[in-house]
Amino acid sequence: MSSLEKIPVTILTGFLGAGKTTLIRNLILKNKSKKLAVIINEFGDLGVDGETVKQCSDETCPEENILELANGCICCTVADDFIPTMKSLLEGQYIPEHILIETSGLALPKPLLKAFEWPEIRSRLTVDSVLAVVDAEAVVNGIFAPQMSNELEEKQNKTYVEHETPLSEVFEDQINCSDVVLLTKPDLVENISDARNIIIKEMERNVPILEVQNGDIGADVILGVNAAAETDLDNRRSHHDGFDDHEHDDFDTFSISVPKILDIEKFKIVLETLIRKNDILRIKGFLRVESKPLNLLVQGVGKRLSVNFTDTKIPVENTGNLVFIGEKGRIDQDVISAYLHSSLN
Repeated sequence: MSSLEKIPVTILTGFLGAGKTTLIRNLILKNKSKKLAVIINEFGDLGVDGETVKQCSDETCPEENILELANGCICCTVADDFIPTMKSLLEGQYIPEHILIETSGLALPKPLLKAFEWPEIRSRLTVDSVLAVVDAEAVVNGIFAPQMSNELEEKQNKTYVEHETPLSEVFEDQINCSDVVLLTKPDLVENISDARNIIIKEMERNVPILEVQNGDIGADVILGVNAAAETDLDNRRSHHDGFDDHEHDDFDTFSISVPKILDIEKFKIVLETLIRKNDILRIKGFLRVESKPLNLLVQGVGKRLSVNFTDTKIPVENTGNLVFIGEKGRIDQDVISAYLHSSLN
């Protein structure tokens, strides 16, 4: 690559648990030519996705080029986290030919696009594309549809002004900033056209919608789009246009320490009950199991739960904890912690 050429960057946006990490893992595993770097951003103080991506590191994407930014959304920490991280990549030992950025599930892509105007990086980087990774099942089940209180619904009917919920705003902003929409988990819905139609209704720009199963899509399809998205900000409308930053006061995240699991089946029942009784958007974490050499990877999105052993190499301090994310006022850390510990002891 000529020193005068800008390094392309692909931004993967999409709601919690939509499949961004799975997509990145597949891109790393299938890539045998480009030197890659990956930045993983998580909304919470414990890194889970980054550890699963590091497992795929190889000579084209060494572990030194897989970086984690935890405890906040990258769109809100541009000066403190994003710019220094990009500078370290550009000045590091393994200078990449393509950079993948996985934003947190609650991040807005447009503020991140604006960061590519910063003098420190604008001459070195260009945004090849913004990919919106969308969970088909979540869309069809109305996760992003406004769930309004009676008071808010009455206000909307009187004023004829549409009031969005925090989730629907994030969803629409991610869709409308994208160059390609990747529709994941198509096998979990009866009619994929239903999901497509909902997405199209929210679109203000006509972009391709591609179905992706288990993150399996050719790198040549989604890398090399050449959108130069940072030069096209005006056409990517956002609910947060005119604001200097993006607050996350509408969402809560916390981690809870969990003792060693003695009975996996009992643990699954406890988690399923917890999910059913609480408005939890996302659960994830690595747990230890009595007398087992492998850790347990827990992934929950809405009512969907996955609990499986993993051979991912995880620092001891990252195990034995579950991260919970939900809308503020709709999840209670004390209630969830008390139920977990009383049910597992």
